[in-house]
Amino acid sequence: MFTGIVEEVGQVVAARQAGENRVVTIHARKVLEDLRVGDSVACSGACLTVVACEPEGFTVELSQETLAKTAPRWSVGARLNLERALRADGRLGGHVVTGHVDGTGKVRGVRPNPGAMEVTIQVPQGLRPYLVPKGSVCVDGVSLTVVEVKEEAFSVWLIPHTLAVTTLGQLEPGAVVNLEADILAKYLERMLEAREVLR
Repeated sequence: MFTGIVEEVGQVVAARQAGENRVVTIHARKVLEDLRVGDSVACSGACLTVVACEPEGFTVELSQETLAKTAPRWSVGARLNLERALRADGRLGGHVVTGHVDGTGKVRGVRPNPGAMEVTIQVPQGLRPYLVPKGSVCVDGVSLTVVEVKEEAFSVWLIPHTLAVTTLGQLEPGAVVNLEADILAKYLERMLEAREVLR
């Protein structure tokens, strides 16, 4: 479990194929402090298992399923938002994030607003019911508040701090981002579906 509060921005420094999987090494500092093999790290929203720790980074393996369902962030030079798994005694500063990417969205527009940057993201049809104004959404591993929902897109406003400490400050129209809908909304939908079946 994660919170969507990014600890640092890392960078892919090595990437190779190992059979069907892709092995990626990520340069990092902050998240290495107590990191161990087997730990989970959210990498731009995707929960990945650490398979090796090094003095200046860590290595993860990505299955074909992960590669197919996430934004193309897994080549040398790519910058990633990093967050270690939430400790039981930690603060839940963002919202409950699983690190299970539901799909990808495409940035349709980026425009400055007073004190913030407004970003509009086209969302897959299957994720649209989970997006509500003032609700939560995770974009590339960052916990954000939905400002407006339109038929095929939603918008978020990014404050200067978010722009400075995450990769979202580099978003441009056409960019592909990882999206995770609010887990509470997904559970509620499933419970209502099960209730209908039992009637």
